Amino acid sequence: MNVDLADQLSPQEARVVGALIEKAGTTPDNYPLSTNALVAACNQSTNREPVVDYSEREVDAIVLELRARHLARTLSGAGHRVSKHRHVVDETLGLDGPTAAVLAVLLLRGPQTLNEITTRTERYSDGPGGDTEEVEAAIDRLVNRDEPLAARLDRQPGEREPRIVEIWTGEQQAPVMARPVEAPPSTPSSPASDLETRVSALEEALAHQTARLDALLDDLDA
Repeated sequence: MNVDLADQLSPQEARVVGALIEKAGTTPDNYPLSTNALVAACNQSTNREPVVDYSEREVDAIVLELRARHLARTLSGAGHRVSKHRHVVDETLGLDGPTAAVLAVLLLRGPQTLNEITTRTERYSDGPGGDTEEVEAAIDRLVNRDEPLAARLDRQPGEREPRIVEIWTGEQQAPVMARPVEAPPSTPSSPASDLETRVSALEEALAHQTARLDALLDDLDA
């Protein structure tokens, strides 16, 4: 089902949508997410720009808005101790796995280079798998829609590479590139990026344990 995108996402809706798509692709065994797990996913200190501090009440209110727009669903009732949330962005907007993965990292991290997107979507089970050509093809699909969800930016002074940006939130207003994006040469990781990777792994482990606890409590109540 396709919907009119004239009503753009708020930054808060973008964070929740992005977090749901990310966790569906990176931790599918612990998905859908309880409100508690979704709050943790939204408020991560890594792989997020900006870092936020949403409450459970705020996240529940945002999910209600997303449900009204046919972008999320909430599962409750038999077999669930607590309500669980999942996105349906792929169904509503007609997105495949790689395209949804690219959209998620753009929603969660803001403007990024082709190389950054390739690296950050590599963990997605149904994503482009670290293939730069697949990532660029997914970007093309987001850019060339009748109602585009992303745009290619001109390279700015002081930047080595052009960036790609999501435009679903309407936050970004910048010229679109007419030329293709080329993959940059690989560079060794820095200590800061290594620390970010370790912190991200710890946060994902915490989210994993939270989801496991929810599942165990569901089993006890069954």
